[in-house]
Amino acid sequence: QAQFVESGGGLVQPGGSLRLSCTSSVTNVNFYNIAWYRQVSGKQRELVAEITSPHGRTTYVDSVKGRFTIASDYAKNMVYLQMNNLGVDDTGGYYCNADVPISSWWGVGTQVTVSS
Repeated sequence: QAQFVESGGGLVQPGGSLRLSCTSSVTNVNFYNIAWYRQVSGKQRELVAEITSPHGRTTYVDSVKGRFTIASDYAKNMVYLQMNNLGVDDTGGYYCNADVPISSWWGVGTQVTVSS
């Protein structure tokens, strides 16, 4: 079964930037519409950005519009999330999965902490 692997998280000051990366160890990301999800402790995981395959149409949750950009590189089997002007509310675990997530596909995520 496919599993996604996320990387690129870290500690950043408010206003800073990070680029997250996502790949799958066993499937091609271009087979699916891929989304980035964010989970804050004690809350449900929410979809923050999505990119369709093969046309590359993108959608974002209102709270990240204009700050986050999702992109794919199918040749590298990668999906990225560029995050700019980060705020403390962006703190959380970030995960990728299909736009209709498959429970067995969740990886361990990558932690983003925005703090001064």
